[in-house]
Amino acid sequence: MSGTAPLPTGPLASLTARLLLAFLVPALGFFALMGGGGYALARAILEEELGQSLSAIAAATASQVSGERMLTIEPGDDVQGTRTWRNLTRLLGEVQQASGVRRVYAVDTQGRVRGDAGGGLPVGTEVPELARDRRELARVLAGERTASQVLFTGSDGRPYKTGYAPVWQAGQVVGVVGVEGSAAFFVLLAGLSRAFTVASGAALAVLAVVAVLTARGLARPLRRLMDSALRIGRGDLTTPVPPEPTREIGVLARELEVMRQALESRDRQLKLMLAGVAHEVRNPIGGIELFSGLLAEDVRAGSLAEAGGHVTRIQREVAYLQRIVEDFLAFAREQPLARAPVEAPALLSDACELLAVEAEAKGVRLKVDAAPVRLEADGSLLTAALVNLVKNAVQAAPPGSQVQLTGRSEGERYAIHVQDGGPGVPAPEQERIFEPFFTTREKGTGLGLPLARKIIRAHGGELSLTSSPGHTVFTVTLPLGRPPAASSGAEQSRPPSEV
Repeated sequence: MSGTAPLPTGPLASLTARLLLAFLVPALGFFALMGGGGYALARAILEEELGQSLSAIAAATASQVSGERMLTIEPGDDVQGTRTWRNLTRLLGEVQQASGVRRVYAVDTQGRVRGDAGGGLPVGTEVPELARDRRELARVLAGERTASQVLFTGSDGRPYKTGYAPVWQAGQVVGVVGVEGSAAFFVLLAGLSRAFTVASGAALAVLAVVAVLTARGLARPLRRLMDSALRIGRGDLTTPVPPEPTREIGVLARELEVMRQALESRDRQLKLMLAGVAHEVRNPIGGIELFSGLLAEDVRAGSLAEAGGHVTRIQREVAYLQRIVEDFLAFAREQPLARAPVEAPALLSDACELLAVEAEAKGVRLKVDAAPVRLEADGSLLTAALVNLVKNAVQAAPPGSQVQLTGRSEGERYAIHVQDGGPGVPAPEQERIFEPFFTTREKGTGLGLPLARKIIRAHGGELSLTSSPGHTVFTVTLPLGRPPAASSGAEQSRPPSEV
């Protein structure tokens, strides 16, 4: 047998690696999308909600602040504790306490503190955080309320956000109220994200274990199939392919075993045929060698009469050798069927006519009794198969006896019986009668009956034998074709014929 192709190699050559990729890559993408995307979306929504809440508190506070009085607060008022400063600080402190925010302060348009609850900055000091939120501050000074876009970390290590709202006086923005609130829930959100990451890692680990176990479960039977296929490829046709419990792989194993059995049978048949050919060819070659030597001696001695006899014997051996080669080729080659409608009575009659001379020479009558049925078959090949059966029956029948050919419909099949009254086939030989090159005749090749069975099986039929002394029957069963045409009525009423 030819060598097998090299197996694929590389990091993705194994089933385990491919299943790991198939399991883990989509799962990793899913967890990354759900975890990272979910965290970012939740953070953005919560941050936006916090900004709106803080700016709303700032707006509500700014609506209670008198811009005119706020602008009268000057540096040092917090030290002196002026009434205006105390009122503003008390208002900002009440808002701080009621809303639970970290800090509430009021500044003028220059960013200088006029009141600060929770921050502790003195009046007149610039608030450092306003430099970070210039863009938001510009919007507030234009009359909008807004919140800082960037979270900042306080001295306690927590994230904070600031909401801003304008302070109005006579239709003019004269100051800004800022409210700083803690985004403590972001810490919880970060913890949730870490927990999700740990859970995702655990899920990926479980998926990896499942992928490895699944791959091993699939790889073991597939590896057994691979080993069986490699054994067959190396020429080991005797080791059976073990069955597999999994349905799909079991089908592959069963079909591989059927293929192995077919190859083993064909290999055994080929070896048997080669041995048979060698055995059959040896005898005529030995005869040719013997008679050619005698012929050479007679030619040298001038005995032309005896030389002619040797030539005849040589020609006979050559003819037998040629028949062996023809039978061997006919049995070995795969002949495609050329199916066409064939009338069963005509098929049996043609086979008998081809052996009429041989039967008459032995004093054997051939009788045909066939029910009219149309078969879909290769007429020439099927005739050749029947000729082998009839010839075998004629050779076995005693002189003066009869070989009977009958054809009858039996259900959905057509049965052809070839019966003779010869001595029969002994029971031990009946089991080997269809083996190639098995013969009990001195000049038989042993390929006639195996070739007949091969042709009949190619037609979807079967050939069997029942034999006892005085009664031997070869039975051919073939699938039925279409019923005969109405125009063949005369043939239907035709009585049994003898050849």
